[in-house]
This record gives sequence, C-alpha cells and structure tokens, in this order.
Amino acid sequence: MRVLVFQHVDCEHPGSLRQFLAADNIPWDAVYLHRGDKIPNFELYDALWVMGGPMDIWDVEEHPWLVEEKVAIRHWVKNLGKPYLGLCLGHQLLADALGGTCGPQKTPEIGVLEVELTTEGLVDPLFKGTAPTQKCLQWHSVKVAQAPEGAVVLAKSDVCSIQAMRIGLHAWSMQYHVEIEPDTIDNWGAIPAYAQALEETLGEGALPRLKQDADKSMDLCLNSAQTIYKNFMLAIN
Repeated sequence: MRVLVFQHVDCEHPGSLRQFLAADNIPWDAVYLHRGDKIPNFELYDALWVMGGPMDIWDVEEHPWLVEEKVAIRHWVKNLGKPYLGLCLGHQLLADALGGTCGPQKTPEIGVLEVELTTEGLVDPLFKGTAPTQKCLQWHSVKVAQAPEGAVVLAKSDVCSIQAMRIGLHAWSMQYHVEIEPDTIDNWGAIPAYAQALEETLGEGALPRLKQDADKSMDLCLNSAQTIYKNFMLAIN
C-alpha cells in the first residue's frame, strides 16, 4: 500500500491522518501542485487523497495545473477505479472532474459546525461507527451544487446539501475537514484568502474564537478522523 497526496498549499496536508498512516507503516508521497510538481505514474500508488486549498476549481488561469489535476482525478476514479479520498477542494474537484457542478455558497460555512449523515450515509462503510450528526471544521465559500451522475450523497447541512458523497465503490469526498490537528487553525489563518473569508463571515477577531471552538471539539474530531481512516482502509482492502 502506498498513498499519493495532491496538495494545493503547503499547510493543507493530510493532518491527523498522517499519524494513522505512520502507525500502519503506510508510506505516502505528496505532490505539491502549487509548486509545479508533476503528477507521477499512477501505477506506483494504491490510493489518491486530494486535499484542500485557497483556490477555486475555476481558477485555471491563475492555477493552470488545475486542468491537468482534474484530468488525473477523472482517470484515477473513472478509468482506473482506484480508491479516492477528497477533502474540501478535493471534494469539489472530484465533482467537477466527473461532470458535476460547483458554485458559490450563498452563506459561507466557516466554523465548527454540524453535518448530518443522510439515510445512505448511515449505512455507508466510510462512516461506520461515527455519529449521525457530527461536529467538524468548515471553511468554504464554494459548494458542490450538483453531484456527478451516479453519486450517492452521504452527508448534508442546513445550507449545503452535498457535504459528503461516494462515487462507485471506492471514491469518497467531504466538503468539511476531518483531518484537523491542534495547530490547523493557526496555520490556515495565516493564509490571506482564508483570513479574509473568516473575518468577512464571522467578523473581526474571529480567528481566536474559531481556534477556541476547534480546541473544544478536538478530541471528537481526532476520534472521528481515526474511525474514518480505519473504515477507508478496510473498505479498499
């Protein structure tokens, strides 16, 4: 087993999921697309994880590598049928790459907020053993407006109807972040685009309040991340 990770900014890595990979002695390689890294040969890898980032899926002029990334995701999931996990931007990229649509989130979701598993999500192998309603970190102003054909919607919130989805048997994605660690809020708050969105949504001085909320829910988030990681690995093996 070897995991390939697409990153779009240095600090949006697999987060807490890294410790679970290390405990299982599973190697992983990061491709820093924003730095100009080239996508490697897929034959070397068994799972693809696509992380978040401050850019939007349509920012192809500023970030032309997004075009190649979408082609790669489509090939990985549709043609090769290999396991996929997408978080935030990785959720939107999966939808866009496979024919779904994304658009502005009318009410941005930023904060430690609740998502609710759908009827399908309650029985999906990825969420086995997790709570029907979960608190998680949200930090997005774009949403998946229409899921790709054949996608199964697994979670929702009051203002975003496609919080998680599965395509086929082994491709999952979530709009929210399950990978957060104690230093995540500080690291992401240093990204100008994230800081601006945070203050526009929650007001001046929102960062320390968000940090406090995340700290209160950290144990729940870490436990949920470990369960989802274990479920992912069981489902693909």
